[in-house]
Amino acid sequence: MGRGDRAAEERPQAARAESSDFTEIVPSDRRADVVVVLLVGEQQRPAMAIVVEVQLGVDPDKPYVWPVYVTQTRARHRCPTGLLVVTIDAVMARWSARPIDTGHPGWTLTPLVLGPQGVPVVTDAEQAKAAPEVAVLSAMAHGQSEVAEAIGLAFFSGAADELDEERRAVYGDLVLSSLNAAARRKLEAMMKSGYQFQSEFARGYVAKGRQEGIVEAKAHDVLAILEARGLEVPAEVRERVLASTDIDELDRWIRRAAVISDAQELLATTGS
Repeated sequence: MGRGDRAAEERPQAARAESSDFTEIVPSDRRADVVVVLLVGEQQRPAMAIVVEVQLGVDPDKPYVWPVYVTQTRARHRCPTGLLVVTIDAVMARWSARPIDTGHPGWTLTPLVLGPQGVPVVTDAEQAKAAPEVAVLSAMAHGQSEVAEAIGLAFFSGAADELDEERRAVYGDLVLSSLNAAARRKLEAMMKSGYQFQSEFARGYVAKGRQEGIVEAKAHDVLAILEARGLEVPAEVRERVLASTDIDELDRWIRRAAVISDAQELLATTGS
């Protein structure tokens, strides 16, 4: 018999009154990643709200705070509200999709989950050029599969050159760090051997690596991703990142920086 089953069978021995002030149920440093509100009519009336959470690893707090996010968003915008969890890991997709029994009769919150199966496989250079962010997400979701090399080639051949220099470097590192070792080595070898990618982006990426040093460039890209997402980077995290000389570690941090909600989570030993 599981712990939850035993707890359900225990009879209450006492009761006590607690504070009815709900303003501090969720600490101020815990908030949903994104809230999307769909508007209708000339007055732009809220018709539907979607709480979007990016989930990298198992977090035992989420089954308790996710229902709060949903109810608070619903109360704020006065409209139906759903929860969408986005993850690039199949195991996390299954964990995130588990129904959350709130304890109230008839109210079980079942998150909607967008896992790797829901992310398109972008192997066409024109598609990557039209939507570079989707191409990056494709690499993150499918970069360990047999189509990894094709995904990377499409990105570096077709990624839009109108991206600013900072995003070019960040996206390039994020794609390469998400690919399996064989695909990454193949693409890096193609770049160094003078393969004529159509995109100035790819040629500039290779030049950046040669001029600054691969390790230094990756470290700066980790910080750039965190800062671009509006996350405050503590001094100890910044120092640890800049001091790293481990390319595999930096690649792992690049992937984590794209999805974590707190810069302190970057140095966690769990997760990918």
